Amino acid sequence: MLGADVHAYLRSMAGTRAHRAGPFLIRFDEHDDAPPFNYAIPDDDAAPTADEIVALVAAFRERARTPRLEYVPQAAPKVEDALLAAGFAQEGRYPLLVCPPGESIDAPVDAAILVELVTDDSGLWHVARVMNEAFEAPEATEHDVARLRRILDGGGLVAAAVDTTTNDVVGAGQIGIPHQGVAEVAGIAVRASHRRRGIAGAVTALLTRAGADVQIAKPFLTPADDKAARVYARVGYRKVGEALFISLR
Repeated sequence: MLGADVHAYLRSMAGTRAHRAGPFLIRFDEHDDAPPFNYAIPDDDAAPTADEIVALVAAFRERARTPRLEYVPQAAPKVEDALLAAGFAQEGRYPLLVCPPGESIDAPVDAAILVELVTDDSGLWHVARVMNEAFEAPEATEHDVARLRRILDGGGLVAAAVDTTTNDVVGAGQIGIPHQGVAEVAGIAVRASHRRRGIAGAVTALLTRAGADVQIAKPFLTPADDKAARVYARVGYRKVGEALFISLR
């Protein structure tokens, strides 16, 4: 079941600093309070009690983080109702898309754009800056670069799109540290000046194909909207389920 595979991957990404509250494993980023870096994953088939949800909320509040979860409802169908009863509200229900590396399709991209994998620190700085700019996050810091370096050190991949007319990095993306062949394609970012030139699709396709070289057989992603979903569909991704983001304000 893909939902269980995705949950196992998300738990692996929580690392050694993960915190457990009842049937929830929580990933905290001590340097960054941004929601995408702080969330809980329920145990598969969990049926949390009211007290367990209180403990979950307390763990987030103690760290000045917004209580929230990112998970596949199909793998834990009893969790959503329990969270809603405790006052949580849905942030979004997003399609869960997958594309085996061998089914990736090359999408048209501007001829001036070169898409390549990045391994050096200078390249990672450029990638971090593009990602933060595209997602309207604060200016990139050493922590952002260190996060990307951990992905590389763990066997994941980072990619950049370069405008060869200026040598500027104008797009970026990553595929996470593989866990039992599963990894998430994320952080697909394009500078506003270079959108609608095929860059997001080209970065996604490269990461998907290259994932096979690091034993990623099940790359997945969760597009933020229908427009992004169409971009990923053009390079071979197809919907197999849903992911739920839900939080308590």
